[in-house]
Amino acid sequence: MFVEGTLLCGRRFDPVEGRIIIEDGEIVTIEEVAVDSTDIVLPAFINAHTHLGDSIAKEAGAGLSLDALVAPPDGLKHRLLDSATQDEIVAAMRRSLRLMTASGTAACIEFREGGVDGVEAIRKAGSDLPIETVVLGRESEAAMHTADGFGASGARDGEFEQIRSATRDANKLFGIHAGERDADDITPAFNLDPDFLVHMVYPNTDHLTRLATEQIPTVVCPRSNLVTGVGVPPISDLAERTTLALGTDNAMLNAPSMFREMAYTAKLADVSARTILEMATINGAEIANLDYGLIEPGREAKLLVLDGDSDNLAGAQDIVRAVVRRADRADVSEVIT
Repeated sequence: MFVEGTLLCGRRFDPVEGRIIIEDGEIVTIEEVAVDSTDIVLPAFINAHTHLGDSIAKEAGAGLSLDALVAPPDGLKHRLLDSATQDEIVAAMRRSLRLMTASGTAACIEFREGGVDGVEAIRKAGSDLPIETVVLGRESEAAMHTADGFGASGARDGEFEQIRSATRDANKLFGIHAGERDADDITPAFNLDPDFLVHMVYPNTDHLTRLATEQIPTVVCPRSNLVTGVGVPPISDLAERTTLALGTDNAMLNAPSMFREMAYTAKLADVSARTILEMATINGAEIANLDYGLIEPGREAKLLVLDGDSDNLAGAQDIVRAVVRRADRADVSEVIT
């Protein structure tokens, strides 16, 4: 098969008119040729941090603090999850996964509450959907072994040395929240030698230096931080020092839309549109060890096709900037996963 139009190729997403040849789900060739299509073809998104279980309670908890909303074990989210049936949680997560698929997301990194049962629930929710769910279990070593790794809530919430060691021995992914409400849990998170950090709203100068030295990838969720009132991550400072990716965080707080996350980040942070598109694609893919997120030969063909002649995108003078700042689900022509 092939797809053609304006192709956003390589790490710089340089617009190229041409055609992508796909065989057995892999990008085989990129042909730079004149084509009739006005489509825009880019890598499908990777949502690098989600909590989809609370899709059962969208827009619950207005005005509550971060702790009251999501802190284990008694935050509103956890109480709602405890009171819901497994079938209700699975059905709600499936809706969010369908929404992400339709809006161009090829994969998400899910911090999954509920131990082994929680891991099995998200697997069931996405069992026949094309989106790839990289599941990080929580609450037990058994959940980690059932999942693709472990997603820790934060160093202030418990001791994670043993589970970190077990996750490393299992050669699986270990991520941890850090610096979401203050700087106190950042150094303890660093000391666990995580594969990646989430949030980092409050790094100080020493933390930024250590981040650069140790090259620990970081996922930011700026819309979530806005809703919970914890502040704004120093996105440009973080991007200068390490691999930086984007996530949408809790489904109860924000729709899991990478279009919205990119647009908000573009207006919030002093970074280029190319940097933001990199955060939404290849950087998340590299954190999750996925072989897509770029348009180049040899990569898996996980692609998003936008209608460049839509009322929203027609006339765009800077294609990358238009994709990042104004494209939306209504512009999606096709998702190839």
